[in-house]
Formats: sequence, structure tokens, C-alpha cells
Amino acid sequence: MSPDDNLLSRLAHGNSADNSDHWSVLAASEPDHDRREEKDERLNAILSRIKGLTDKTDGQGGASAAPPSSRTVERTSADPDHGFIPIEPGSFSQAQLTDSEVESLVLKYLLARGDVCGRDIADQVKLPYILVNELLWKMKNDQLVVHKGSAPMNDYQYQLTDIGRERARRLSQHCTYFGAAPVALADYIAAVEAQSLTRQNPTTETLAAAFDGLLLNRRMLDRLGPAINSGRGMFLYGSPGNGKTSIAERVTRAFGKYLWIPRAIGVDGEIIRLFDPVNHEEAPLEPGSGLLDHRKIDKRWIRIARPTIIAGGELTMSALEVTINTSTGISEAPLQLKSNCGTLVIDDFGRQRMRVEELLNRWIVPLERRVDFLNLPNGKKINVPFDQLIVFSTNLEPRDLVDEAFLRRIPYKIEVGDPSETEFRDLFRVLSPTMGFEYSEEAVDSLIRVHYKKSSRPFRFCQPRDLLMQVRNYCLYRSLPLELKEEYLNLACENYFAVM
Repeated sequence: MSPDDNLLSRLAHGNSADNSDHWSVLAASEPDHDRREEKDERLNAILSRIKGLTDKTDGQGGASAAPPSSRTVERTSADPDHGFIPIEPGSFSQAQLTDSEVESLVLKYLLARGDVCGRDIADQVKLPYILVNELLWKMKNDQLVVHKGSAPMNDYQYQLTDIGRERARRLSQHCTYFGAAPVALADYIAAVEAQSLTRQNPTTETLAAAFDGLLLNRRMLDRLGPAINSGRGMFLYGSPGNGKTSIAERVTRAFGKYLWIPRAIGVDGEIIRLFDPVNHEEAPLEPGSGLLDHRKIDKRWIRIARPTIIAGGELTMSALEVTINTSTGISEAPLQLKSNCGTLVIDDFGRQRMRVEELLNRWIVPLERRVDFLNLPNGKKINVPFDQLIVFSTNLEPRDLVDEAFLRRIPYKIEVGDPSETEFRDLFRVLSPTMGFEYSEEAVDSLIRVHYKKSSRPFRFCQPRDLLMQVRNYCLYRSLPLELKEEYLNLACENYFAVM
């Protein structure tokens, strides 16, 4: 490192002791006039370089910030899942937050918790401690909080004053949320674009890995492959029990394992909670992954397993809109927003509590334009990405459910048919060892002859598993060895096909 670079580094890091020593060395080591002029020129050049660096950042002086998508969101080859990493903001303005918004969260958190140290407050709102610490000192000067005592690592315990407590109560009447600071909608849109399913092209190998454990023939995989690559939507239809739901649940595995989503999104003062522990599975960074060694991750974001959200007969129109809890003032994101960059499965399509026409009218434009329109509780309407693979799974004929205009927007209609006799036998052969049985060709021959061919009963993919489970339960109940016998299968069929 050159002397200039060394000085620049020390000045940039604010090491006052080192800086004063370096200045005194420069003043005393070259007494003659020419050398001093040379040193002055070098110092002026260094100071100019420092000014140039500070002008590029948006410090306290109010320099303009770079576009949010380029400062809080980056793509890098260091990330194993397509390089998307949310970067920790260097200021509230970079995070597209105001002091008042963060102050509101802090006040409500202190009202709920009582005495809290500064680092715990920063961890609660998921912002860098250095930024939160500056805000806490400002709040102390405004007599909203006081120092109740000291805390480790040059920190303090903070407590609300009477003024701060009154302000916190007023804020809680509007909204009780005091979790992670919200991410700007513009940053979320940029993140969805960077992690979109349409950026990935699963191959035959990735599909085979995704459906490992399911007995799918080559023809079915070749039909599913283009539909999954489209990243848009498809109908899976056919008789019940042939694995439509199982196929739909596995589709997401064909894409990248993880993605980053905000814990909450902020739009004009409204907070929409996006992360949902019921539908999202957190995937923390592994220790020693290398990401944290070189970058500071924005903790307002959370890494999750790429989501697969299933909505069945319980689906209502309210689940597709931003809903607000009137008692807490907290808004909840709709299912399609939670499933962005993943898969949304509408299971048993046609049997929902809402009419089919309502669902079709709600989604006919988003399916075409890949953009959804949501109404916020304050009356504002926003555009959000509609970027997921939607799978409609039904036992009914699609043309009997929807009109041609909607079918056109779901380009892939795939029938999941009955297994052949060979596939049916293969299922028994594969599943028997997993349930503790030794496969018996004679028992399966008898099963097919007596209970299928004689009664012209169609095969279903689910039946080998269901029958084996009944035989297993019977053996356990009678304390018998687990054996695949003809008489055991006859008893299982007597129960299973009683009304079928």
C-alpha cells in the first residue's frame, strides 16, 4: 500500500490518534520548503479523493442516494441460487425509510417490552446497530427515551419517558406492528425479477431429480417439462388417486432451492406482512458459507425454501386480497404474493367455497400480464408481480369448469391417467420394502386377478400404497410378521373397496 493509500485508509476509518501522528510526521520529517510544498500537494490530493468518496455515499449531509434496487439488492456469483443477495443499507435513506418510520417501530417495541438495550432494539427492527444507535441518541435528545443503565459493548438500556410512552400508545392505536422494518415495494419488485422462475430452465435431469420417488413414465415427464419451463401455469386433471397433488407439490424442486423475501413490505405508511411461517420454511445461511465473510446481509430479508403453497376447498376471495386485522392494524399479504417465485397449487379446483367464475375473473388479467393489482386498506391500489407457477389440480374435466378465454391463458393441460398393469406391479415392488414387506409376485397376481380384472376395476397410483398400509396395520394389530399374503390383501380390499 502506498503512503497515500495508507493515509486515506486511516482517515476514512476515523482513527484520530493515527491521523494526528501521521500529520505530525509529515510536518516534522521534511523541514525544507520544497518538500513541505510537495507534502501539501499530496495532502490536498488525498483530501480531494476523500471528498470524492464521501460524495458517492449519502451521509448525513444529504447527498443523493443511488437507486434502491442497485444499493439494497445485488446479484453476485457467490450466491449458490442465482446470485441474489440483499445488501445491508448504509443509511435509512438507502433503505427507503424515514427516521419517523423507524422511530415508530422502536417506540412500540419499548412500550411492549419495557427496558431494552440498543443492540436488542436493532435486532428487533433488523437494521444495523450503528444506524439505530444514532436514532436512539436523537430520541433521547427529544426526551422520548432515557438511559436507565449501561449495557455491554458500549451500549445502554433504554426506557420510555412519559412523552415517549404517550406517543407509542397513539402509534399503537393505528398499527401494533413493531417487527422488522419494512422493505420498499420497489426493492421487492426488483428481487422478484432477479429470482423469477422464468430465469431458470429445468432440464430432463433436474426434472428426474425433482420427481425422484414418484413413478412417472417418460411420456409424462416430457409433457411436464415444457409446462414447468414456461413458469406460467398448467392444468393437471384426471381420476382421483393418480398423484396430481403429489406431482404439483414436487414441481418447485425443479427450480433453485432458496430465495430471499422481505419479512414485511412498506407502501406509503402501510405495512404488509409477507413472511408467513405457515407457508414459508426458513432456510438460514449455513455457517461458513462465505456470504457473510464478504458482505453484510440485510436482515430485513429472510432466506426461505422456494415455496409451494397449496390452497384447497377452503380457498375464499379474501385469501387473494390484502387483508387487515382490524384489532392490530397489521395487513397480511395474499396467497399469490406469498407464492411469488414458487408454486401455487389450487387443489380440487372446482370445489372451492368461492365460485369458479369469481376466481377466474380475479386472475384472468394477472395470468395474461404477469402483474397483479391489490387494494390497500388506505384505498391505494398497487401493482405487484404475479410471478409463480400456478397449478390447477382437478378431478373434473377442465372444459366443464372454465370457458375458452381462461383455458387459453393456461397453456398446458396435462391429463394424469391411470397406471398400466406393469406400472401398478412396479409400485408394489418399490413400496413393499419401504413398508417392511418382502415383495410377493403370487400375492399381487392374485390381487389383480380377483379384485381388478374380474370386476373391471381401474388401477390407481395411490392404491398399492393404501393397500400395503392396511396390510401392515392388520399385521401389527394381530402381532403377526409383516408378510404380503393373499389372505391379508383380500381383507384389505374388503375394507378399501367396500363402497367403491
